[in-house]
Amino acid sequence: MSRVGKKPVSIPSKVKVTVNDSGVSMEGPKGSLALAAHPRVKVGFGEDEKSLAVTVDETSATERETKAMWGTTRALLSNMVEGVLNGYERKLEIVGVGWGGELQGQKLKLNVGYANPVFLDVPQGVNVDVQKTIVTVTGPDKQSVGQFAAEVRGVRPPEPYNGKGVKYANEVIRRKEGKKFGA
Repeated sequence: MSRVGKKPVSIPSKVKVTVNDSGVSMEGPKGSLALAAHPRVKVGFGEDEKSLAVTVDETSATERETKAMWGTTRALLSNMVEGVLNGYERKLEIVGVGWGGELQGQKLKLNVGYANPVFLDVPQGVNVDVQKTIVTVTGPDKQSVGQFAAEVRGVRPPEPYNGKGVKYANEVIRRKEGKKFGA
């Protein structure tokens, strides 16, 4: 039995949910999302309780894949509710002299110490805001916000000697001492 999968997902009044055979779709103040449910997992919506219940067939409830998909589906639905209600946000800092970023249409331009600037396409459903050296990635889908933030960080990960690079705002970079000359 899945401990996570058994818990119902409560739906706030601002979120509109539609459940059909192919999956679940949600609409809220921050946008809309859809999820195609796994064939072994069934999602039901209780109008009176305003909650989603994730269930599986009792005969396959002990199988490893079924238990995994049961909890995963429930967690994805919970993330969808949070995303359409409040949205997700990741902040990145660009650390380096003369380094920075700017938004040009649907492309993010990063000047991070390479000979040429690096251009990244902003995915649909993700909003990017740039203030000189602070890049803020927001959107209703947790996966796409996190993925794009990781791609931005991957352009120039922070290095441990000078601390230069693109890092998450809450990330702590372990610094190294470097070489010592003369003894």
